[in-house]
Amino acid sequence: MNSTARELLAAISAGFTDLSLADTPADDPLGWPGYPEARAAAAARTGETESVVVGEAKIGDVPTVLIAWEFGFLGGSIGQQTGDRVEAAFAHAKERGLPVVSLVATGGSRMQHGMRALSQLQRIARAAADARAAGVPQISVLRNPSTGGGWATLGAGSDVVLGLPDAQVGFAGSRVRPATSPAEAYTVEAKLEWGQVDRLVETDELGDVLARWLQLLASPSTEPAPPPNARRDATLPETGWEAVRTARASSRARAPEYLDAYFDWRENVQGDRAGHVDEGVQCGFGWREDRTIAYAAQCGTATRPAGFRTAARLIRLASRLGIPVLTLVDTPGAANDAEAEEGGIGPAIAELFEAIATAAVPVTTLVIGEGGSGGALAFAAPGTTWIAPDAYFSVTSPEAAAAILKRPMTDVPAVADQLRLRPQDLVGLGLAVGIVEP
Repeated sequence: MNSTARELLAAISAGFTDLSLADTPADDPLGWPGYPEARAAAAARTGETESVVVGEAKIGDVPTVLIAWEFGFLGGSIGQQTGDRVEAAFAHAKERGLPVVSLVATGGSRMQHGMRALSQLQRIARAAADARAAGVPQISVLRNPSTGGGWATLGAGSDVVLGLPDAQVGFAGSRVRPATSPAEAYTVEAKLEWGQVDRLVETDELGDVLARWLQLLASPSTEPAPPPNARRDATLPETGWEAVRTARASSRARAPEYLDAYFDWRENVQGDRAGHVDEGVQCGFGWREDRTIAYAAQCGTATRPAGFRTAARLIRLASRLGIPVLTLVDTPGAANDAEAEEGGIGPAIAELFEAIATAAVPVTTLVIGEGGSGGALAFAAPGTTWIAPDAYFSVTSPEAAAAILKRPMTDVPAVADQLRLRPQDLVGLGLAVGIVEP
């Protein structure tokens, strides 16, 4: 059974101060028969006067504005005074520079308010956008259910989206969706698989997880991320082909090993918010030496459109919150199959190039393995790229270069030499700052 709004607030926060406005008389814009009585019954049953409770409290050590839906009040439906309260909560967060956590549990707009109810979504979206432009971090928690406008505004629109297991999540509620649609498509688990939710969290862990996320998102800094140390004591290669073979070796360190060694702890974000996840890219925020650093890391596979879009999403968020970024380059290249083309691999790469080019925070890059063509370069920051001794960076793979130049495959090792792709070559060409040491 769902916790009430007050029960959940008490479980995850301390020192809650109610910020709810002194409500105007109960609104009934359409004169809906029986609505005043239904509203009065909901108030008597829940002890609340509206479908959301808003206030300020501490989660962990971070003062936070909370917006908690009370589903027992008319199904958590959104009406005029719901919009009043949410708008006031965001204004308070913007004025105080505090993050916002939205605990969503709603069936959508309040039918008895008609278009007056639906128009509250515009108010909520505007209030969230105004706070976002002021650098306010936003986290949503999807409870059961999170449907309609609550999902399509604060639920899906937050910087980080967490979900409680088994929650119903979808734009269409259970009473209005097509009868032929599988119920599984309207679950938080499906939204996680499709890259629309970052993580599932058990209710008894929610306070601790939120405290970690709030510490990460509310800790801006101006210093660039230092490049990680190399994870292997490798000798610099004598030839280009040796560099390629060393970078392709199964014993070479991969992104998860680098990230685990670099951070004290970290939290991942997942997905491109458009229905896709690339497991070959890890993005998120980590805690290192008492500050937050964001990361976008390739994990050695051909990067797909969702990987580029997730990295761009991460960098834009870090840029808005004032958090420096570390990128790790390791890919044979961008995916080049028909599915990748249909999925917009070109526009996705362009999106990431733009995100790094326009970042308002320093971006540091380390090439840790294969640096294959534009799919690798899109993750790299010009002027602040470092390289590991067991890595290479090239305009394309030696095999592809030989094919483009119409040379036999027996010439591949010679082509690798001519491409000057070794770590020391990249430094000599001015394309890498230096070679990191173990």
